[in-house]
Amino acid sequence: MNARELTLHIAANLGRIARWALEGRMARVEQFLDDTRHYLHELEAEPKHPRFEKTWELFKQQFEELRQDTVRDEAWADTVATWANILTHRATLAATSE
Repeated sequence: MNARELTLHIAANLGRIARWALEGRMARVEQFLDDTRHYLHELEAEPKHPRFEKTWELFKQQFEELRQDTVRDEAWADTVATWANILTHRATLAATSE
């Protein structure tokens, strides 16, 4: 997968994670947080467009904070959903070339 595809996979997972957190399905939240971390490691190795780098760096930091946060409330889910939206829109910038 290229950077764009990986970014879209991450965004889709984040949407699921936010929904499951609101539903109280914490086992699924944990499962997909781990799955998403795997995609992050894959994306780290991919070449990324310079215009995507700032978003990427901010997201990596925020994701780690979210992953470690033990309070998975509505505000937490809203932040996760916001990142899903941001990454969906920025995915076209992720890849250096198509």
